[in-house]
Amino acid sequence: MRALITGVNGFVGNHLAKYLQSQGIEVFGTTSQINGTDDVSNLNIYMNDLTSELSIIKLLNEIQPDHIYHLAGQSKVKESWDFKVATINTNVNLTLNLLEAARKSSIFDKVRILTVGSSEEYGRVNDMTLPIDENVSLKPTNPYGISKATISYFAKQYFDAYGLKVVHARPFNHIGPGQKQGFVVTDFSSQIVKLEKESGDKIIRVGNLEAQRDFTDVRDIVRAYYKLLMTASRSFGDVYNVCSGLPITINSILHKLLSFSDQNIEVVIDPSKLRPIDIPLYIGNNQKIKELTGWKQEFSLDTTLSDVLDYIRKQ
Repeated sequence: MRALITGVNGFVGNHLAKYLQSQGIEVFGTTSQINGTDDVSNLNIYMNDLTSELSIIKLLNEIQPDHIYHLAGQSKVKESWDFKVATINTNVNLTLNLLEAARKSSIFDKVRILTVGSSEEYGRVNDMTLPIDENVSLKPTNPYGISKATISYFAKQYFDAYGLKVVHARPFNHIGPGQKQGFVVTDFSSQIVKLEKESGDKIIRVGNLEAQRDFTDVRDIVRAYYKLLMTASRSFGDVYNVCSGLPITINSILHKLLSFSDQNIEVVIDPSKLRPIDIPLYIGNNQKIKELTGWKQEFSLDTTLSDVLDYIRKQ
């Protein structure tokens, strides 16, 4: 079996490539820049930024992948406020190029495609105390969420209109070793590791600590993606949450990370780290993917946070 991962050099792409290889799958990847894949061996990388439909068709006809995992895109909510047009172009237009190319390629009848969205597609739901399931109306509150919601509609349309075998995943917060700056766990961990190496005042600067979020280890996330594409045809044209179903406060994340350090660190709120719009409670419902695939989490939160700190300490 062959798999193509777009954005293979990213945080999730690296973990997915390693997992697929562990399943005996030959892995190919596209990227717009060669970096971040040093720890994945036997990886077939192609320079392709997905801006040309014809070049994607040529690539698909050459590789003949059975699965396509579309991970390429702009993934930061905060950055989407500053670069709205670029976020829409990168997330929506490049996805359209890929879907059109797959539709027109020689692998149209066999290939299975996973488009990756986000819990940010849901935005503010009517009852924030309930776990969010896939039937909740989409009301995204930021440009990133709008871009991912648009992708979900196109994924459904390409299945309904053309029969393309597309599944759309909506992951909630995913964390783990190798995640870049700009995400809460990595930002906290990087500050802690830096303070461990410095003398003087030990102060960590943070944003809103009261928000509750649904965190899942990236290594569990990529297994869910694989299971979705390996599942029988009843998954095509549908949407699946990938999440833990458990709310964790950002404050709990921070103090758990601090407990793994021997430093006495003071916590200070930094207004520049606050979002223009923030939702106090966000919990996902994962029953649908569990019932379809049998997926369940294998990594505890403590293990994930410890692994993130250790990864950064070794850099």
